[in-house]
Amino acid sequence: MAEGSAALLRRLQRVELAVRAAVAARREADPQPDDPFRGLYLSDEAVDAALAAGRGPFAPWPGGPADASARASAGPGASPLPGHAEGPDRLAALARAAGLTPLDEALLLVALAPDVDSRFELFYGYLNDDVTRRRPSIGLALRLSGLPEAAAPARLRLAAGAPLVDLALLRVDSPDRPVLSRGLWVPDRVGGWLLGADAPEPSLVGLAEPVDAAGPPPPGAQRLGRSGARLAYLREKAGGSGPALAVAALDHAGRGALAVDLPRLAADPQAAELATVLVREALLTGAGLVVGPVRGDEPWAVWSRLTAGKAPVLAYGSQPWDPAWTALTPVQVDVEPLSAAERAEVWRTALPGPLAGGLDPAAATAQFVLGAPAIRRAASVAAQLAAAAGEQVGAAHLRAGARTQNAAGLERLARRIVPEVGWDDLVLPPATLSLLHELAGRARHRDRVLREWRMRPGGGRGHGVTALFAGDSGTGKTMSAEVVAGSLGLDLYTVNLATVVDKYVGETEKNLERIFGEAAGVNGVLLFDEADAIFGKRSEVRDAHDRYANIESAYLLQRMETFDGLAVLATNLRANLDEAFTRRLDVVVDFPVPDEAARRALWDRCLGDRVPRAPDVDLGFLAGAFELAGGHIRSAAVTAGYLAAGAGRPVGMAELIGAVGREYRKLGRLTLESEFGPYLGLAV
Repeated sequence: MAEGSAALLRRLQRVELAVRAAVAARREADPQPDDPFRGLYLSDEAVDAALAAGRGPFAPWPGGPADASARASAGPGASPLPGHAEGPDRLAALARAAGLTPLDEALLLVALAPDVDSRFELFYGYLNDDVTRRRPSIGLALRLSGLPEAAAPARLRLAAGAPLVDLALLRVDSPDRPVLSRGLWVPDRVGGWLLGADAPEPSLVGLAEPVDAAGPPPPGAQRLGRSGARLAYLREKAGGSGPALAVAALDHAGRGALAVDLPRLAADPQAAELATVLVREALLTGAGLVVGPVRGDEPWAVWSRLTAGKAPVLAYGSQPWDPAWTALTPVQVDVEPLSAAERAEVWRTALPGPLAGGLDPAAATAQFVLGAPAIRRAASVAAQLAAAAGEQVGAAHLRAGARTQNAAGLERLARRIVPEVGWDDLVLPPATLSLLHELAGRARHRDRVLREWRMRPGGGRGHGVTALFAGDSGTGKTMSAEVVAGSLGLDLYTVNLATVVDKYVGETEKNLERIFGEAAGVNGVLLFDEADAIFGKRSEVRDAHDRYANIESAYLLQRMETFDGLAVLATNLRANLDEAFTRRLDVVVDFPVPDEAARRALWDRCLGDRVPRAPDVDLGFLAGAFELAGGHIRSAAVTAGYLAAGAGRPVGMAELIGAVGREYRKLGRLTLESEFGPYLGLAV
């Protein structure tokens, strides 16, 4: 016998006594006791036999039917069935949690009886005068509860607005039938729970799951747990984890947590019904609901159902809360990102094993903005990667694990580039390289400077880092952004202007907002190539086009101020950018056209050490004669490689000069003898 079922079975015995009385009353009032067709549905003898047999948990008490009056007078403290130990009364606990009246309990017991003892199907079919209707009707349930069928207050206990119905503890069938003939039944989950079974509701699989608190509680968890709030909204900032705070707060309040995938719930055609089932599940298990992420497009019915019960609902998301979403006003809490010390503690507990070279995981991942759950998942991935390689966990494993926590939405709006180049691949002046290293350092240490030292307080400013890369085409702006991203262990996301610029008024701003919004959930470097096309100068308003262009630029100025990520604006035309952007930039890097020494290094780097070179290759002549930027040199080197591969020979001056000639034609330059010298004939 499951724990807690004995008390319930004792209560159900009283339902059996009520059935006996109802059967006797019906026979006394039967106008046709000798009806020859009565046996088609149920005979009196069959009912008598069932009442006398009393199989299973409803066996008559010692003394048989003669003791019916004694049993009917037994009070709530009567002894349980012989052989069954007394356990916690789950029905009483449910009544307290859901606010059920004694009548509600009686109605619930009447409806539950056929699911516990199949004899009640026979009894109810007999009392309904219809062998096919083996569940109690509303009228029969009221009679068995000792009330007249016309008792309006009692009937309201089975209507919308009553806890039995609103919490789906009891279902009412056939709404098109007259009220008294509508059937009642108890959902399997409720009946099983009352009997001591704790298997979760099958319809919630994949939609909601129990979650345990893990690691040290986030700041504010105890205060939120003590508040006793019925509804709270946890607004996440970048790196803050609403679910972690919610679960820790519920744990402090002595409750479990049921995590609900809100977008999936809202998209389900039966969303309102499932929301009711969720509230019921929280009621049965004593848990609170952790709901999110909130997007603001959830149906009103979902919120009204989720907040209908007494279980606390802790919603989370990055959107501001709209009071119109619910009739209940939530307690609103900002979820701040973890401090450096808190992140270090989470990493330490998530990676108990030794690390390569005494590595500090918090320092190695300082540029990543991660909440506690994301850190634990990243640590798990890092440990698996290291185990697969037969190594101890190192910085590369940690950063690879951290990158797996990036949201995928940004890839629909920007092209993701996994960095494959490093600092040694750059051929730039020392001053330019120094600024690039400074940019990477800002990304690593911004948490300490901006959050711990509070060197950018007030004004709603974000904690992002923004840089401008300015220079002619091919001078290394995009490659430098890739190198910076790679040095930080981040991916590079190049924004495609085709997904941003729109001819319709206001659409460009919406597209950019989507990009910035998705970038908030990604640890990466956001590159706006050809940025002057979007971040252009404001001008004097002469027509409607100028007015809306200025609105677009003003929006971008405000949005860049609140951005929390790492963004790089690349442009060939620095003079076309609005001056207000310059003030908001942290680093401005100018990329000059390479000089002769740099061009020679670029030719050598682009040809590499795997490409076979003919003895006549003269890198000094190529660097001195042709003033090309790094991008054009790379393109010419690749073209020369194709020409050599097609001819089946090493790369020589014939291929290199021919490639330069093709590059000149692409640029619209003339092939002059003063530049090509003795190789002019090869520039075809």
